[in-house]
Amino acid sequence: MSTADNPLDDPNADPFEIARAAAADIARLTGVERHDIALTLGSGWGKAADLVGETVATVPATEVSGFSKPALEGHVGTLRSILSPSGKRILVIGARTHYYEGHGVRRVVHSVRTAAATGASVMVLTNGAGGVNPSYTPGRPVLISDHINLTADSPLEGATFVDLTDLYSRRLREVARTIDPTLHEGVYCQFRGPHYETPAEVRMAGIIGGDIVGMSTALEAIAARQAGMEILGLSLITNLAAGIQDTPLSHEEVLEAGRAAEPVISDLLARVVEAL
Repeated sequence: MSTADNPLDDPNADPFEIARAAAADIARLTGVERHDIALTLGSGWGKAADLVGETVATVPATEVSGFSKPALEGHVGTLRSILSPSGKRILVIGARTHYYEGHGVRRVVHSVRTAAATGASVMVLTNGAGGVNPSYTPGRPVLISDHINLTADSPLEGATFVDLTDLYSRRLREVARTIDPTLHEGVYCQFRGPHYETPAEVRMAGIIGGDIVGMSTALEAIAARQAGMEILGLSLITNLAAGIQDTPLSHEEVLEAGRAAEPVISDLLARVVEAL
C-alpha cells in the first residue's frame, strides 16, 4: 500500500474499522488469530524482538491496512508475531509513524489501535529520548511514570472523554522493577519535532515536571488507553537534552547510543515482557 492510498487519509473513514481490517490482515498473514501483548520498539530497543520468544511470522507493515513505510532509520518496517516461552502471543511493531511526518494523528496511533484489535490487552511503548534530569546518563533505561503532551493534538475525536489517571500502569511498572530494582521513573514530554528542543524548551520541560523529552509515545499511550489497554512505557536515554549537555545533538548520536545499549536493554525488556 502506498502512502497515497492510505485509507486513514479519508476524513470520513472510521479509524477503528480500519484497525479491525488491519488486525484481520495480521491474522491472515501470520496465521495467528489473537495476540496478548504488543510491543512498539523505538530507537535502541530493536533486538528485544529476537529475545522475547520464537518468531512465528514476519510481515512487511505495508501489506497491512493503514500502515505506512517508516520514515526513520532505526525502524524496520515489519510486524512480527512471536510465541513467548510461557505461551503468550506477542505482536512486535517495528513500523512506528511519527507525528512529525505530517500524516496526521490517525496514522500515528494506527499501530496501537490495530494491536488492540488483535486482542492485545497490554501495550509496551519504548523510545529513545533525551534526558532532562541531569542524573540520567546515556544508555540508561527509564520507566515512564506519566507524560506531558506538548504536541497540542490528541488522537481522540469529538466529545470523547478518556481518563488518563495511571495511564502508565503502576502495576506494570512494579512488575518491571521486580526484574530490575534499579529502574528509575520519569515524566516524558512529547514535543512535535522533528527539530530537537532548544535549551529554553528543555528548561521549560524541567520546570513543568518533565524528566525526559522525545517525539513519540504520548499520543500512542492516549489511544491505547482509549482502547482499554494497560500500558508500560520505557525510554532509553540516548543523550542529555539541549542545554544539559554541551555538545550539539544529532540523530547519529541517538543511533550510536542505542546500538551501544541495545544488548542490555533488549535483554531487560525481554525479561520484563515474560513477567507481564
